[in-house]
Amino acid sequence: VSGIFKKNVNYLHVRQNKMFKFSSPNAFFAEKKEVVEESFPGDIVGLHDTGNFKIGDTLTEGEIMNFKGIPSFSPEHFRYVNNADPMKAKQLAKGLDQLMDEGVAQLFTLELNGRKVIGTVGALQFEVIQYRLEHEYGAKCSYENLNVHKACWVSPDDPKNEEFAEFKRVKQRYLALDKQEQLVFLADSAFTMQLTQEKYPSVKLKFTSEF
Repeated sequence: VSGIFKKNVNYLHVRQNKMFKFSSPNAFFAEKKEVVEESFPGDIVGLHDTGNFKIGDTLTEGEIMNFKGIPSFSPEHFRYVNNADPMKAKQLAKGLDQLMDEGVAQLFTLELNGRKVIGTVGALQFEVIQYRLEHEYGAKCSYENLNVHKACWVSPDDPKNEEFAEFKRVKQRYLALDKQEQLVFLADSAFTMQLTQEKYPSVKLKFTSEF
């Protein structure tokens, strides 16, 4: 909290440009949580979320205020995610979308065929995602291993030059979009990354992204 946060007062969700009112904001005291009337700078407040919020969102009293420079780091583990129940495609899509907004993992969509790839910091996160999808969203998924060394966000010096067009054409099978629809290069080895940078010097590959 920065300023005073009050129960049952309308606040602007800047990214969605919508007003929200919270009837039961919680403060945490050791193992207990209590509904609070007011919160002050430095307080941590728990809000019930039905899928409206993600990391970096801002609530204000009406001011348009956004935080920039929130980094997304390259995951260490990558797997294809498959829908194990075709009848629950919408539930799976919603679950993945909301879990990624929480920052549980990162989702990439391959440019070549539209397949979904989940990237995590630790291998255990795949089990957590699978469990939460089933028990919170009623969706089941399965995984396939994918050989990715590093996810690199693509930053061309000039998006309109021929070198970048050739890079996208030649490296299409390595390319994906993240949740912010930024282009990502999924390199299968450090050697591939090195060769790519040498051949396309105007196309910068970054290990972090800001959104």
